[in-house]
Amino acid sequence: MGKLKNTLISVWELYRDGFKNMTWGKPLWGLIILKVFIMFAILRVFFFKPAMAGLTDEQKSEQVGSHLTSPEKFNNKDTLNLNAD
Repeated sequence: MGKLKNTLISVWELYRDGFKNMTWGKPLWGLIILKVFIMFAILRVFFFKPAMAGLTDEQKSEQVGSHLTSPEKFNNKDTLNLNAD
């Protein structure tokens, strides 16, 4: 356990010292965090609705089961076509 602890401490010190000495890195990390927040928080809420919103657990399991057992009755855009034509 001592070797693992020393390794974790070494990794922590490497990142700590690296971030301390950054000049352009701090603003870039800020931009990355802002971009991730926009992608996952804002776009998800306003543009991407959950596919099975408003369904009960039983309805959800039935829908997933029907997609898995007979995908040919659904639109090709909705499923992955594994048939080698």
